Amino acid sequence: MTQQYPSSSSGADHQADPPVCPRHPQRVSYVRCQRCNRPVCPECQVPSPVGVRCVDCTHQTGGRGTRTVLGGQPISDVRVTTLLMAVCIVVWILQSLPLRSHLMNPVTAWGDFVPALAAQEPWRFLTTAFLHGGFMHLAFNMYALWVLGGILEPLLGRCRFTALYVLSALGGSTAIYWLASPQVLSAWFSQTVGASGAIFGLFAALFVIQRHLGRDTSGIVALLAVNVVISFLGSGISWQGHLGGLLTGAAVAAVYSLDLRCQRTTAGIMGIIGVTATLVGLIILRMALV
Repeated sequence: MTQQYPSSSSGADHQADPPVCPRHPQRVSYVRCQRCNRPVCPECQVPSPVGVRCVDCTHQTGGRGTRTVLGGQPISDVRVTTLLMAVCIVVWILQSLPLRSHLMNPVTAWGDFVPALAAQEPWRFLTTAFLHGGFMHLAFNMYALWVLGGILEPLLGRCRFTALYVLSALGGSTAIYWLASPQVLSAWFSQTVGASGAIFGLFAALFVIQRHLGRDTSGIVALLAVNVVISFLGSGISWQGHLGGLLTGAAVAAVYSLDLRCQRTTAGIMGIIGVTATLVGLIILRMALV
């Protein structure tokens, strides 16, 4: 079903108003869709053989061969973001179920990241990103995921956004693994949970992408700086995971930007394979050194 939007002008009295994107009324845009002639902001522009099209017209024509401004498949919702949030919430509910014994909840026990168990139970590198240590921990991360996912998923497309999130989570766990010393038992057997590594990856990716598109990044820098300070000064916070997610997210976003400059989808695919291989290689190397 085609979604209808209010017109950017509603009569002769408003003809002098600047044209705004129907999907983002707060954004002025003088670029128009080649098919419906409506204003379309940079986030909603889908390259076409001639000019650009809006997301709605792209869907009406099947969307084949079209890409967003960052090379992803155009979408009109944030399905992956919603699914990730739903999984985290369901897992947290399972974590919160009362137990008759004093043992750790089995969901947490089998899913958190413990450096000492990484070689024997490698799934923990990713499952830890879906667990949380409490309601406020979950609430803060889910709010950040909703805000950042709402911006990045439409820009990147579902597949690229999913790759960004998963690799950022993996990068966070990889950093924890490398920076924990077997000689320091408190660090080697520490338990880490949370999507914060992936969230920091989204922050970094948004900064890189905004810079690539020539947009203002001062707000992102300020917010990111506050979170970095909290990561290092706050107690019980894994700054290692945040750092790993941040660096990985920036690397993935740089790959996507390179893909756009090269105008070749294969460049982005090969770049993501390279980032994945690097992380896996670092994990294997760390296992060999322990």
